[in-house]
Amino acid sequence: MKFVVIGGDAAGMSAASRARRLYPDLEITVLEQGHDVSYSACSMPYNIADPDTPMDDLVVRTAKEFIEKHHIHLLTGHEITAIHPDKKQVTGRTLKKDPVAFDYDKLLIATGAVPTLPDLPGKDRLMPLKQLEHGRRIKDVIRKNKVKKAVILGMGYIALEMCEALTELGIHVTMVKPGPRLLPWLPEKMAQIIQTHLIEKQITLHMGTHIQRIEPAGTGSTIVCDNMNLDADLAIGATGVAPCSGLAKDAGLTLGVSNAIQVDPYLRTSNPDIFAAGDCGDALHVVTGQPVWIPLALRANRAGWAVADNLFKDSNALQGVAGTAVFKVFDLAVARTGLTFSEAKKAGFDPVENQITSLSRARWQPGAAKIHVNMVGDRRSGRLLGAQITGTDGVAHRINAVAVALHANMSVADFIQTDLAYAPPFSPTWDPMLTAAIQLGKKL
Repeated sequence: MKFVVIGGDAAGMSAASRARRLYPDLEITVLEQGHDVSYSACSMPYNIADPDTPMDDLVVRTAKEFIEKHHIHLLTGHEITAIHPDKKQVTGRTLKKDPVAFDYDKLLIATGAVPTLPDLPGKDRLMPLKQLEHGRRIKDVIRKNKVKKAVILGMGYIALEMCEALTELGIHVTMVKPGPRLLPWLPEKMAQIIQTHLIEKQITLHMGTHIQRIEPAGTGSTIVCDNMNLDADLAIGATGVAPCSGLAKDAGLTLGVSNAIQVDPYLRTSNPDIFAAGDCGDALHVVTGQPVWIPLALRANRAGWAVADNLFKDSNALQGVAGTAVFKVFDLAVARTGLTFSEAKKAGFDPVENQITSLSRARWQPGAAKIHVNMVGDRRSGRLLGAQITGTDGVAHRINAVAVALHANMSVADFIQTDLAYAPPFSPTWDPMLTAAIQLGKKL
């Protein structure tokens, strides 16, 4: 029995490792076009902030470990260019352009996501940050060119994390985006808190700015905009990612939302012998029950495990995702789960939202800080739909309570009754999440 995996990061290596544990005699081949496998991509901005720590410290397991300890036939530098479902074969080439072909009985597509750089003249001068090699290149440019000024295109999660990392290195950061608002999925008052914090940290923000092109300027670049030119020793493209689903499309597999590969709860594609997992595939949203594409590291690892479980029988159906995420912006943490007000309205709910400001700890406790919570519920059913949080203390783990409630299909009234932990160093008597739910319940 031959199990072939295309892609050697989170989903691919999770699937291969679990398949080896479950089926010791299975012939497992993993094909990775790069040289890095199994690494912590989410840690790259923090690694870049530390010039003395090698990027290779983010490698969780090396290719050699998978080959020698787990007896997985792992081939790096192998780019797969076509899937042939009729022949149950994949074909491609090595870095030396030598043709390769591999037969399979079961196939997993775990090709992840790719950066979506704006289609501008000179876009090749932008440095993305998605793969470990991207991080190495950025660190190399910072070191060699003695970077003092950086321009980041985009203001999403990675852009904001990179903004902090570069500032810690003494680099002045300018951020630019065509859209008129920072983090438009956040309520405006909460987004304004983050915007003010960025300005306090000496970050220059240009929102609603149309970019025309990117030109070379010595060892750096000039970002030419409608009404200004921005000079940069380093230009970073952080304008989002898209599912890497071209192989699946060309093989005739069904694509779904955002052109992600459509999968069922068992991670099967429209071809029963081909699975897809990780950032290239879609998922069901636990609130709406509809397909979504939300790239998440935990989902990628969990989906990889499930593929191995389901190779020979349907034994592990994944529930779905709530879109739970958290990221750091200097002293602030920003978190979300479930639906925003606008997303809930689009999904057909009758949404009501309410925003509260509370304290992260009992008010007399050292470190007590303001915490801002926006919670969304459905007027018709009373169901809890989602929440967004920001603050300097106690944000990251509080969002998990709402995420669990969404998976359990709880109402706002149910959530109000939950027994959340209390001690003065950690929370007021009424945790901010309960206060938010109570105030939302009044509106409902």
